[in-house]
Amino acid sequence: MPNDKKIQLKIATPERIIFQEEADQITLPTQEGEITILPNHRALITNLSPGIIELRVDGESLELAVSGGFLEIHDNQLTVLADTAERAEEIDIERAEQAKQRAEERKQQVRRGYDEEQYASVISRIEKNLVRLKLGKRYQKRSRTGFQTDRH
Repeated sequence: MPNDKKIQLKIATPERIIFQEEADQITLPTQEGEITILPNHRALITNLSPGIIELRVDGESLELAVSGGFLEIHDNQLTVLADTAERAEEIDIERAEQAKQRAEERKQQVRRGYDEEQYASVISRIEKNLVRLKLGKRYQKRSRTGFQTDRH
């Protein structure tokens, strides 16, 4: 019998399953704004925006950076199909900084002669790396202060 006090959560990308476990609550960035999913949430399908997914599992927190995708919730089963997703501890801040810089440089080139689709693609890459940097730096700060609540 399903547990109506928990949500069966699966977060996947085209490459791998990032997380598959019961969760108490999940906060996600959507195109309509940030939403929090609790047990017995109404059925919903919506698009994800670049941002941070925050999970609560048995009193512990876990955060992941996502670049977009979509989610579906029904009957306490939440499936997140993300374009990309990374756990905080997986983010290489230096690499994310470099990727953001390359995207910013590309943005300047695109402004001078490319179409809207190319420009939107560059902006999407910038947003993705800004989220990665935000979460990576947050995780790094917590690691230095000894505050860690990450599940592996």
